[in-house]
Amino acid sequence: MAPKLVFVLPIVLLGWAFQAILRPPPTKLCCSPGGPPLTSPRIKLRDGRHLAYREDGVQKDKARYKIITIHAFDSTKDIPLPVSKELVEELGIYLLAFDRAGYGESDPNPKRDVKSEAMDIEELADQLELGQKFYVLGTSMGGYSVWGCLQLAGAALVVPVINYWWPSFPAELSRQAFKKQVVPEQRTLWIAHNVPSLLYLWMTQKWLPSSAAAMHHPEIFSKHDMEVLQKMMAMPRTIENKSRQQGTYESIHRDLLVAFGRWEFDPMNITNPFPQNEGSVHIWQGYEDRLVLVELQRYISKKLPWIKYHEVREGGHMFMLVDGWTDRILKALVVGEEPSAVLQ
Repeated sequence: MAPKLVFVLPIVLLGWAFQAILRPPPTKLCCSPGGPPLTSPRIKLRDGRHLAYREDGVQKDKARYKIITIHAFDSTKDIPLPVSKELVEELGIYLLAFDRAGYGESDPNPKRDVKSEAMDIEELADQLELGQKFYVLGTSMGGYSVWGCLQLAGAALVVPVINYWWPSFPAELSRQAFKKQVVPEQRTLWIAHNVPSLLYLWMTQKWLPSSAAAMHHPEIFSKHDMEVLQKMMAMPRTIENKSRQQGTYESIHRDLLVAFGRWEFDPMNITNPFPQNEGSVHIWQGYEDRLVLVELQRYISKKLPWIKYHEVREGGHMFMLVDGWTDRILKALVVGEEPSAVLQ
């Protein structure tokens, strides 16, 4: 027995140590001991989680258009949509932003996937009584949430994240686009898709660079993006980014796992949700975007010809943050006004 114990015990101890390394630390829930304070209104979802939200624009009961906005990677509802007050008042727009699961002040969802994100949006709209006609606008990583809830009044996906493993992509097209990503990003996305259990270890190790997006590495930004960043840095900073305050795993790590994991459906198999033109779906893409590549977005728009595809000349991943682009995106979504300076 003793020789067996000497042999087995180190293996058991090594297994426990390995599990400890792979297991993320507990989430610091809002209002829990040691957790961040709660500063926003929240709804309670059917599964018991809480979803934090923020209302803006005109009063809901006086609005002509109601839009739910879905924030990007490593962001929250509190980062304001750069839309002009004049447009909001002119068109009567009510804006509803929320923290996606695990971000900001919303409870995490260990079972989060594309469909659960869509269900959160639908339940938020129901509890706040938006009615049957409202729009959704998802930016970057927030775009994957939109694919699960297109059957509304309309939807806009701005530089929406693309999963390189969607089955409808030609293998060579996807492979060539993937190789254009910086090497640390390639490694991160590959792990998120193929070995998700190792993502936490990969994202927290210090020997090799991990996600370039999470570290805001300069290589992922185009020339236009860098100009946008300079403009933003010159502005007074009044809003604290609380995206990771409950922990990185259930916020940015979970985002990577969902976006680049194995989806339950292929977006390129979706049929037109508005066959009678009672609504519209838009994709906005910057031609110079280095995070979401234009050649894949073009392929999606050809596979789904009912989507209105807008390609912005010289635009990078952050083009909507300046030069009135958000106003143009909203006008196209709710009143159908087509902007100039795009490649249709």
